[in-house]
Amino acid sequence: MRENVIGRANVEDTPELKAYYKDLERYEAGALWTVANKIEPWAPQSASVPVLWRYRDLREHVLRSVDLVSPEKAGRRVIYLNNPGRRDVSAAVGWLYSGLQVMHPGEVATAHAHSASALRFIMEGAGAYTVVDGHKMTLGARDFVLTPNGTWHEHGVEGNGSVCIWQDGLDIPLVNALEANFFVVHPKLQQEPSGYPVDDMTKTWGNPGLRPAGSKWAKGYSPMFKYEWEPTYESLQKYAAATDGSPYDGTLMNYVNPITGGHVMQTIGASMQLLRPGEKTKSHRHTGSFLYQVAKGRGYSIIGGKRLEWEERDIFCVPSWAWHEHGNASASEDACLFCFNDLPVIEGLGLYREEAYGDNGGYQSVAA
Repeated sequence: MRENVIGRANVEDTPELKAYYKDLERYEAGALWTVANKIEPWAPQSASVPVLWRYRDLREHVLRSVDLVSPEKAGRRVIYLNNPGRRDVSAAVGWLYSGLQVMHPGEVATAHAHSASALRFIMEGAGAYTVVDGHKMTLGARDFVLTPNGTWHEHGVEGNGSVCIWQDGLDIPLVNALEANFFVVHPKLQQEPSGYPVDDMTKTWGNPGLRPAGSKWAKGYSPMFKYEWEPTYESLQKYAAATDGSPYDGTLMNYVNPITGGHVMQTIGASMQLLRPGEKTKSHRHTGSFLYQVAKGRGYSIIGGKRLEWEERDIFCVPSWAWHEHGNASASEDACLFCFNDLPVIEGLGLYREEAYGDNGGYQSVAA
């Protein structure tokens, strides 16, 4: 790919050069100027495309899997989300994976551990639970749960519960790209009872402005494995009463590690944002890949000039360096968007960059 710009590769092919390139191939080598403009673009060029996965379309297919495969045979009964530009790595956007997992009352998936970091965002149902390194957490709709890399974890639904569906989010594509992924099944298939009180990690670490005296936690991920919906929404409402919010994100709050104040895991960050009734944000773009789930309300997002109309439980993605803006379609109700992203990696490597949309008053034109 040639570019007639000083400082960029602009070498015209000749018979002699073509023969030279063939000679280099014999030694598994090549001339940088033949690929330089492609591998060093002027700006990020994501292979991912904006996608909206409608829950009302997917739900019946997720439930149908219950009749087709068992948790024992499937390992995890999940329907994963496939971005057309990332099918080769089974990613929903960038290097992030997502899927919808379903479990019936009384079912328990085998305990396992892996190098990938993982999270759960509960979509519907009652009686679900997760056990992480012996700490059992009860799960309700819109709760956000961590299963950090290297931890033993298992999921189930109590016998008196109901069918449960949640979104899984993992960095499997990233860890595979780094060629660092391991997976192991628990030798006893389930973790043994630990004696920890149920929901102990949230009760210990989830108290605003307070930290247990003498507490110690040296791991790189948050000890607060479960972030409950009710206090999250309450915090957003309180913050919204004290701020105008961001013109690009509305009222946005990050889920944090209570020890460090930083991201919840080393490779995955998460947030919840509130859009006031009728609010629409201005457009901006930034590096990093983002996967959203509508936690409350209905509205729309314009991503790369494409308008996507969403409602509760829908999922959509914003690829890296894509222009995006959001709007609340209700004149009376809040809209809330849960999001997980790869910001810990982007920021940790010094790659974060952001830019505001400068034309049309800060709003994109929508493609026909």
